[in-house]
Amino acid sequence: MYNDNDIASVERAMVAIRRRQSRRALARLQGAPGPELDVLDVLEAAGEPVTVSAVAQALAVDQPRASRLVAAAVSAGLVRREADQADGRRALLVLTEAGQQAVERAHQGRQAAFAQAMAGWSDAERAQFARLLTRFVEGLPG
Repeated sequence: MYNDNDIASVERAMVAIRRRQSRRALARLQGAPGPELDVLDVLEAAGEPVTVSAVAQALAVDQPRASRLVAAAVSAGLVRREADQADGRRALLVLTEAGQQAVERAHQGRQAAFAQAMAGWSDAERAQFARLLTRFVEGLPG
């Protein structure tokens, strides 16, 4: 076990972030869709159509949960299913125009919340935080 106060501080901060995210505080700030936003984030990050299985893997949820999330995103008009030309048994998931707009609103809302949280920071501090946070996340097991 680490006795390092800095490590303990990072842990407390990460737990606080997780708690706030579990309440979807950032999503509520910009009026973003609920759990469907997770599906939209997966599709955007992939940069190409994906399957429900890929959504399940990316979100670390089981297939039935991913299917429910995708169904909600489809029902909300944020995602559409397209036949996979390489394998007719599979459906690929694609962001709709409304889904792309929701992703953009989510980006704007999250970035506004982050900017507000760092309002008193210098440009150098924001750049250093961005660099270190990115490095930290890349070092996490995944």
